[in-house]
Amino acid sequence: MSQIKNEFDYVATIKKGTYWFPFTANRLVKANPEPRMIVSAKGAYYQTINGEALFDTLSGLWCTPLGHGHFKIAEALKKQAETLDYATTFQMINPETVRLSARIAQKAPDGLEHVFFTNSGSEAVDTALKLALGYHRLKGEGQRFRMIGRERGYHGVGFGGMSVGGIVPNRKMFASGMIPGVDHIQHTYNREKTAFTAGQPEWGIEQAQDLERLIGLHDASTIAAVIVEPVQGSTGVIVPPIGYLQKLREICTRHGILLIFDEVITGFGRLGENFAAQRFDVKPDMITFAKAITNGVIPMGGVLISDEIYNTFMSGPESAIEFAHGYTYSGHPMATAVAHVVLDIMEQENLVERVKALEPVLQEAVHDLRDLPGVLDIRNIGLSAAIDLLPVEGKPGAKGMAVFNEGLENGLLLRCVGDTIAFGPPFISTPAQIQEMMMKIRHILQKLG
Repeated sequence: MSQIKNEFDYVATIKKGTYWFPFTANRLVKANPEPRMIVSAKGAYYQTINGEALFDTLSGLWCTPLGHGHFKIAEALKKQAETLDYATTFQMINPETVRLSARIAQKAPDGLEHVFFTNSGSEAVDTALKLALGYHRLKGEGQRFRMIGRERGYHGVGFGGMSVGGIVPNRKMFASGMIPGVDHIQHTYNREKTAFTAGQPEWGIEQAQDLERLIGLHDASTIAAVIVEPVQGSTGVIVPPIGYLQKLREICTRHGILLIFDEVITGFGRLGENFAAQRFDVKPDMITFAKAITNGVIPMGGVLISDEIYNTFMSGPESAIEFAHGYTYSGHPMATAVAHVVLDIMEQENLVERVKALEPVLQEAVHDLRDLPGVLDIRNIGLSAAIDLLPVEGKPGAKGMAVFNEGLENGLLLRCVGDTIAFGPPFISTPAQIQEMMMKIRHILQKLG
């Protein structure tokens, strides 16, 4: 362990709390940090400071579909750093960023042909919300200020995204900072009616009618946008019922409300199509993206925007700034270079089609665990899945944490959300790796009982 350890005492620094880990039970990590210390990664595996290989069961945080350490990405970074390491996109042009916008728009649903770059999914969501407000104001409907999110939704950690998000632990500490005029439709999950469904549940299209309830409560003329994840990833892979997203689109269109798909997780192939909007054949007015566009190597995000919204903003004096918004690093040349290579690799290696081929492999392997005691539900779509576990009485999340720790002992880096295990392996995974992952999960769950 430890040329690295000898150079600097990482354990002592962690135990001191100098580094505050995000979305982490910091005191648990401080108690035993060494098994969690990752020092390298290659392909679908991480390596810990102790030399243990860990299969990357969630593609980082849904963001490394190509796996790790791809030589073409490293080459692109070096070349770009030597050519143009940074350039502002305020009033200036970086040709490769312009070309990237065209490539992304080409992969999107027809009519979503305009790209505004950000640095993360959180920023993409806040950008989309601002675009919705600005659009209605320019249309002479400035009274449309309300945003409708969904229970159990995750839209990042900016104040806008947190407000429209519906995961309670992410919200409760910051209630005083929530933006006004936000409400939430019901989520679509019902274990009694949909447990152990492979793919989209047949029950649940009627849940879309909850939007009509909020429209009746607030009046459609006050609502600017509805934002949903097509598949709710961070809360544990909740798959939309058949016809549900189509119904949301129909309701929003009828009442003049914008529909935003948060595809930070599902964008760029996770469901076997470039975007979930294409898998479900629903065209939103905006799509947010991030994560996979740069394979997690450098932060980048963005919003795909409809012709109607874009053209509405392109008004007023030509010298005026149409949208007073942006980031120092919007369309960063280094991120752009990586994104081009990522798209090249996905196209050359036909990885979106590979996801389609791996979907039934993951589906069969994960649903094979339904016989285990303590497994409450299993669900899947695309190259993603989740297992709900029976919680320890009086200790929510304890079972999930125990599974996570056992995963480290069994060569798996798992993502446990409460007592749910979420899976989203890299697109480069082999069928054998996916099957081995689930065999190890079987062993872990049998051990823990």
